[in-house]
Order: sequence, then structure tokens, then C-alpha cells
Amino acid sequence: MHIALYQPDIPPNTGTIIRMAACLDVMVHIIEPCGFPFGEKSFRRAGMDYIDQSKITRHQSWETFLDWVGERRIALLTTKAAEPYTEFKFLDEDILLLGRESAGVPDDVHERADARLLIPMTPETRSLNIAVSAAMVLGEALRQTSTFPA
Repeated sequence: MHIALYQPDIPPNTGTIIRMAACLDVMVHIIEPCGFPFGEKSFRRAGMDYIDQSKITRHQSWETFLDWVGERRIALLTTKAAEPYTEFKFLDEDILLLGRESAGVPDDVHERADARLLIPMTPETRSLNIAVSAAMVLGEALRQTSTFPA
């Protein structure tokens, strides 16, 4: 399983996702440019000492990320989807793609995704924190594929 962050712009959220991924043995892909200097103090603080245990690959652009993707499926987490993540059948090499906290992803990225997944919420709410969203969907994906660490 992989998590990809499209041009992340809030360092503590990125650090939290990297920490979670380190604990669950999941690769994190950072699709640049980031909205902050990579390795910023608040980013490292949120990731704590797990940054050094994590598996991070940085991609200089969306295009270089796509070169790496190959045959893997991209599942975009978005509020502009109709399919609940709980109804999606995950594969163990899927990529969970999360957009920028401030803007999501552009239309071409949205269209390239093999699946667009929604976290069902009450109608009067707008969205969850990106790190919370990543944790919820990653947990379901690891459960379905039986790939939680031993």
C-alpha cells in the first residue's frame, strides 16, 4: 500500500501522515512542489523520531510521479466523489492519493485517478483533516488486504 500527498501545504499534517505510515510500514510519496520547505521544524515535530524510520519518496512533479505509478491504481480521496471508501475493493499495491489541504487536486489529477473515494459525513459538515482521512481509509485498505504489520 502507498500514500501519495499531492503538493502538501501544511507541515504538521504531512508529519502526522509520515509517522502513521512508518508505524504501518507504508510508503509515502510526496508530489512536489510542497507548500513548505521539506524537513521544516514543524513537519519534523509532528513526525517525531519516525521520520528516520519512514519510507519516503519525493517526486519532482505530477508527471514524474505518474512515471513511477505504472500499473498501480490511484484511489483519490475527495469530497467530489460518490463511491464510499468502505465499498471500494482495495488491492495491496493501491495508491491512496490525498490533495492539498487548501485546494485539493486540479481537474487533470482528478480525472487521472482510477477511483474517487468519499468518506461519508453528515451533510452539514465539509471535510475532515487530511491526516484523519488518510488514517481512516488506510486502515480499511490494510484490513481488506490483510497487510497490517505482524
